[in-house]
Amino acid sequence: MFQIHPRLLADTLPLCGLTLCEVRLMNDRRFPWLILIPKRPAITAVHQLNLADQQQLISESSHASMALEQLYTPDKINVAALGNLVPQLHWHVVARRSDDPCWPGPIWGCGQPIAYTEAECAHHIATLQAWFNDD
Repeated sequence: MFQIHPRLLADTLPLCGLTLCEVRLMNDRRFPWLILIPKRPAITAVHQLNLADQQQLISESSHASMALEQLYTPDKINVAALGNLVPQLHWHVVARRSDDPCWPGPIWGCGQPIAYTEAECAHHIATLQAWFNDD
C-alpha cells in the first residue's frame, strides 16, 4: 500500500495528484520547490519502476518544471532524486535563481529552511493548483 514517508509529510504541503505522482510543495520559501512522489509502494529508486512508470515520471517531472518555469521565471530548474535521508523515491523539482541564498551551489545543506507564512502558503498552493488544473 502506498504511503508518503513521515519526513516528506512533515516537510511539504499537499498540492495535487497526477497520474503517477503525488505533488507536494516543499515548505521552504527560499525556493519554489516541488516534490513528486510516485504512488508505488516500496520503491526507492527510479530503476525499480517499470518502464511505463519511468516514462510517466519524466513526463510529470517535465510538467512540474514547466509550471515552475512559467510561474517563477527562474534562471535554472534543478531536478534530483537523492534519497539519502528519505528512502522512498521522491523527485525534487526546484526553481533556482542566481540571487537565491545558495546559488550556485546545491540547496541541500545550505542554510535552514524558512517556512511559508500562512498567506504565502495559500497563495503559492492556489497558483500552482490553478496551473496544474488548467493544463
